[in-house]
Amino acid sequence: MLAVLYRRWGVLALTVIAIALADAAASGIKALVDRERPPLRYPEPKTLVPLPHDESFPSGHAAMSFAGATVISFAFPGLAPVLYVLAAAVAFSRVYVGVHYPLDVLGGAVVGVLVATALRLLVTAQQRSRGAMRPER
Repeated sequence: MLAVLYRRWGVLALTVIAIALADAAASGIKALVDRERPPLRYPEPKTLVPLPHDESFPSGHAAMSFAGATVISFAFPGLAPVLYVLAAAVAFSRVYVGVHYPLDVLGGAVVGVLVATALRLLVTAQQRSRGAMRPER
């Protein structure tokens, strides 16, 4: 029972870390790319939500949702299809409401998956090194 609780808290912690890192990575890339949002290119802004004031590429919402979906799907593979459908719905919503281009959300999805995968590789390497350092009994 304790192992199951520990695993769930570990997944929650890794998910929060992955989402924070994906947001930071997306914000950093946004500052470098400096791409205007779709409504700013046209004379009359037409969005369903208030227009964000930062750059467009990549989508932070897509990056964070795909990072979270990826981390949780590593821990619970049976949930992966549902998680990725939800993440894709978040990404699509950003295009639908008119604040991102499709390439923005695709870029955000790639950033999120890469951040989550890198975090998993880092945690796995750390666990292996801890296991190698334990003395044999």
